[in-house]
Amino acid sequence: MLTSADLGTLLLTFKVASIATALMLLFGTPLAWWLARTRSAWKGIINAIVALPLVLPPTVLGFYLLVLMGPAGVIGKFTSWLGLGTLPFTFSGLVVASVLYSMPFVVQPLQAAFTTIGEQPLEAAATLRASPLDTFFSVVVPLVKPGFLTAAILGFTHTVGEFGVVLMVGGNIPDKTRVVSVQIYNHVEALEYSEAHGLAGSLLLFSFTILLVLYTVLKTQPVAHQLK
Repeated sequence: MLTSADLGTLLLTFKVASIATALMLLFGTPLAWWLARTRSAWKGIINAIVALPLVLPPTVLGFYLLVLMGPAGVIGKFTSWLGLGTLPFTFSGLVVASVLYSMPFVVQPLQAAFTTIGEQPLEAAATLRASPLDTFFSVVVPLVKPGFLTAAILGFTHTVGEFGVVLMVGGNIPDKTRVVSVQIYNHVEALEYSEAHGLAGSLLLFSFTILLVLYTVLKTQPVAHQLK
């Protein structure tokens, strides 16, 4: 049985994941398009930076984000100069950390989808004198709708399941930064296994349902294939 505190952490978690997913799609789409189309020497470096959260321990990324967004960090000084204060242990800090940590799960499926388009549809649009922006929204986006859906679902579900990064950056403040993964940890630490089972089971059911829809109903390729 979920307590009111558990429901609050679920609501906060889904709120963070929703905002983070929207931001990842907003910033990740042009980045993925550039990576899919460019022949720049910087492509390998940018690809490596985007993929870094896939192999880097979450606590390492969380630590450096904590330093950068703190009072003495570059980001912290900038946000303080803007009058926003520092981001650690705030809802905004959680969103920023979630975007950076889950970005590969949005960029890489989109990049793979953009790559499969080929040159023919783009050349056909060019012969009709379509602008690059019109070509993207009228030709590219309809062709890669499954890629956008996959990226959104993977980005959202990965954000929901974060622990190390959000704990480092957001801490464990009730109704402010305590997300569901941290709440499960609190239950286990307090030997409240029945409460932990209820919350963990809800996440397990949610994640399984999302992946079932992704792989069967939508007939999407497995995650490992998407992230190649």
